[in-house]
Amino acid sequence: MKDIDAVSLDENIENEYIGLGTEDEVELPGYSQEESYVMKSMNSLENRRVMLVNTVVGPGNSVGRLVAGLYDTLLQHGYDCLVAYGRGECPAYMKSYRIGRDIDMYIHGAVTRLRDRHGFASTKATREFINIIEEFDPDIIHLHNIHGYYLNVKVLFEYLKTSGRRIIWTLHDCWSFTGHCSHFEYVGCMKWSTANGCSKCEQLEEYPRSFGYDNSEKNFSQKKELFTGIDNLTVVTPSEWLKARVQQSFLKEYHIVVVPTGIDLTQFRPIEEELDRDNVIFKLKNALSLRGKKIILGVANPWRDRKGLMQFITLNKTISDKYAIVLLGLNDEQAGDLPETMIPLAKTESMDELAALYSMADVYVNLTLEDTFPTTNLEALACGTPVVTFKTGGSPESIDETCGIAVEKNSIQGIVAALDKIELSKGQAFTREQCVLRAMQYDKENRFMEYIQEVYEGI
Repeated sequence: MKDIDAVSLDENIENEYIGLGTEDEVELPGYSQEESYVMKSMNSLENRRVMLVNTVVGPGNSVGRLVAGLYDTLLQHGYDCLVAYGRGECPAYMKSYRIGRDIDMYIHGAVTRLRDRHGFASTKATREFINIIEEFDPDIIHLHNIHGYYLNVKVLFEYLKTSGRRIIWTLHDCWSFTGHCSHFEYVGCMKWSTANGCSKCEQLEEYPRSFGYDNSEKNFSQKKELFTGIDNLTVVTPSEWLKARVQQSFLKEYHIVVVPTGIDLTQFRPIEEELDRDNVIFKLKNALSLRGKKIILGVANPWRDRKGLMQFITLNKTISDKYAIVLLGLNDEQAGDLPETMIPLAKTESMDELAALYSMADVYVNLTLEDTFPTTNLEALACGTPVVTFKTGGSPESIDETCGIAVEKNSIQGIVAALDKIELSKGQAFTREQCVLRAMQYDKENRFMEYIQEVYEGI
């Protein structure tokens, strides 16, 4: 079962910082207007306590970074927060509770693999977690990813329905309203939106993987019963695309708010190349033999069929040799299978190195076949690099005609034409300045305030 640890949740997540709303916009002495807004809003809560729930917390996962940022921001404004998570390590300074143990995760994985009952194991661990909720007594329970081999959704949601607590559920994929998968459009499945619901799932080998046993019909029926009819629940999505899918699902009864992803513009910023052996881009180009090449960058963690790895290989056969494709985040097996003309790189934990790679690229190409709202597009724009992507999922929502081009799904010729158009613009369009200007709309502080105003105040 060691592959369970390697199962990656949706990495396109969103909303770096989240806050809570207010009744009156009254500025408090000694605080900025924004700080006063937050402080006043939380004074309306009885205990000023928020519980955050996600599979992981902290670096290495986009949703984990989101939850950590939310925790930090609320803490700075005087709130009492507790983060509950399912696996990995939580930053030591955080008040935290791990739901279950490694053995619980492996048992949950076995139930998933053998019975296709992901989300319906970890019973004892979830009951113990509910005791922690009662002890902490939060005003708001903010759910993020509740899949990932650590929670029993039946036990949890039966409790939530009777708890009387305010619930916010930020969705980062589609698992909540399907019988098995977290994504479906790239295989053309819409059974989840029909009266009969899911059955005979075509994606049993995709996360959360089952070894052939199909319980999608039962899973769908139970999720529908459990996840509906909850008072004081608000659904948040990072993209209009996901909101539209939620509105087609059994979750349509809830108030749905779109809050796009926020990113840290102090981390992701243009880095200039200098002819200096200590300059990171100068070193990268030399180390990767990229002098004189137009650089196309692709990033994923992990790479899988849905992320467009095969499409990149096809693109590599189609473009001229003036281009070089660099793919970041590949495992050893994937790297070994690439053509020699493509440059594979392993995942990096360094945000500085990632910003340098974005800045080094002439174009960031995202060939995802379905994504909620990929943060990589935003990171590339913030580093001054235009984006070319398919018209799939929420990927086109972060770009406009000044900074990127979206082409029809699976149109490699459309990608080539977009690359040519950007090159021919010769700095008159798709400029570094235009890309950065677009990225400024997704500054994490702005997204933070939008969350306060649209989610907590709007409940």
